[in-house]
Amino acid sequence: MQYLVSVIDDRSNSGTPEEMVAIDHFNDRLRAGGHWVFAAGLAAPSTSTVIDGRGEHPVFTDGPFIESKEHMAGFWIIDAPDLDVALGLMAEGSKACNRRLEVRPILAA
Repeated sequence: MQYLVSVIDDRSNSGTPEEMVAIDHFNDRLRAGGHWVFAAGLAAPSTSTVIDGRGEHPVFTDGPFIESKEHMAGFWIIDAPDLDVALGLMAEGSKACNRRLEVRPILAA
């Protein structure tokens, strides 16, 4: 099963050089264990655009869809046999990136 792991932060591009090294090592461990699918950091929420295409014409709104002090600053998509394994792995990921993480199963179509 795949999981979306959101990195929660209150700043953008806030990773220290030491945290980046720890994240790189953690990513290498995910790859070596066959858990790696994809990961990336995200630009600041202020760079986002919300699109509502439910009406006759789409409506585009600058900025995040919800105002919040914290936001999704990056993410991993990992592959793990079950939630317990995913949570164990990402407890290590939280330590590596020095941020709180949210782990959510991806529902395959």
